[in-house]
Amino acid sequence: MGELLHHDERGHGRPLVFLHPGGFGRQVWEEQLDRFAAGHRAVRYDARGHGDSPGPVPGFSHHDDLRQLLDALGIERAVLVGSSLGSRTAVDFALGHPDRVDGLVLTSPGLSGMVERDPFTLEQRRQASEAIAAGDHPRAFECVLRLLVDGPYRTPDQVDPAVRALFGRLLADNARKGHGGFPLGAELTAVTRLAEVRARTLVVTGTLDTADIHEIADLIVREAPDARQVSIEGAGHQVFAEQPARFGELLDEFLRTG
Repeated sequence: MGELLHHDERGHGRPLVFLHPGGFGRQVWEEQLDRFAAGHRAVRYDARGHGDSPGPVPGFSHHDDLRQLLDALGIERAVLVGSSLGSRTAVDFALGHPDRVDGLVLTSPGLSGMVERDPFTLEQRRQASEAIAAGDHPRAFECVLRLLVDGPYRTPDQVDPAVRALFGRLLADNARKGHGGFPLGAELTAVTRLAEVRARTLVVTGTLDTADIHEIADLIVREAPDARQVSIEGAGHQVFAEQPARFGELLDEFLRTG
């Protein structure tokens, strides 16, 4: 891997690794890291192509980057807590290294091999690409926030302004650091392999997320052998940031019972 992915950790005990959503960075997990470092070895990191980590290299994969990071930290098994792209990476890692996963908490899950069909998603992506081509980065950032924070059922002023400001700042920081787009790397087409996911799994969704995310969440619960889902009312794609107390309760319960 060369340069190690940028990471930080707090606390001691059972390893708990937080994987951020695509386009943003490890700082989104600050509140949960603080909460769980009291009784766990809590780790968060910037995925390749995000934050303070290096950019994509030929042949990279997010799941192998995670393996190499865990190796470097001396972590043999961990509970993986992912959001969106982070969930997508966590499932691929669970497929490739089932003996190293102590549990999966998949928030607003993406999944390798998924196809986006929600008209809202496709339109925001189209507008963002159009804005980038025109050199209008503020408009492109706004399209991404509409897609990945507000969602299809709310206007921007209906979203917690502090949440929106955090994600907007991280999006702009990534651009300033030279990161562009959402590099996916090599993946394992998990959408066709969910029956192989043996880890105990909790799927957490917000009721205001896109149809694509709800479809993937339902698929995981239907096909993975040991998965259940909790849906949080009034939250969108960044459900863990909008409802941090409720999310923390769900994660605490998951850790206590497994």
